Amino acid sequence: MPLNVPPVADERDGLLQYLAQQRASLRSTVFGLTEEQARIKAIATSDLTLGGLIKHAARCERGWVAGMVANQLTDEQANRDWTTEFALQEGETLADALALLDEVERETEEIIAGIPDLSRPVAIPQDVPWFPKDVKFWSVRWVLLHLIEEQARHGGHADLLREAIDGRTYYDLLAASQGITLPSY
Repeated sequence: MPLNVPPVADERDGLLQYLAQQRASLRSTVFGLTEEQARIKAIATSDLTLGGLIKHAARCERGWVAGMVANQLTDEQANRDWTTEFALQEGETLADALALLDEVERETEEIIAGIPDLSRPVAIPQDVPWFPKDVKFWSVRWVLLHLIEEQARHGGHADLLREAIDGRTYYDLLAASQGITLPSY
């Protein structure tokens, strides 16, 4: 994917393209890292690592789309251990986290392609403390916009973590991951 989203055909294509662009941006933050670097806790007050952030972003998207929109989560997927989600655990690799992100991207595109109307209501779980109590439904459109926001927020965190590891930043990394040579100014 280039540095900008290509022209879009319609609303659904636009939402999915922008979501894919945010995922590509997040993915680029680990471009060229070693397994050890993907596990660095670059902020002393946090357990957050780049590999863990990729894993978390994928699990969040799966929770929203496969879970809330399509009601298709397995028990294992639904019972996430939030305390271990922001770092790669024993037996988990950066490659695993990136493969999960790819898998979730395919799931999202498949699920959204099967929904004829993006205005379709998505029930808001009333037992989640950070969800509004005065709203009963979001739309599939709202969920996709929220996921774009979430991926962008995670990408921002990842930018800071990567810069703390080796000084590299978003445009350089995204271009390098796409084989694009940026002009020097």
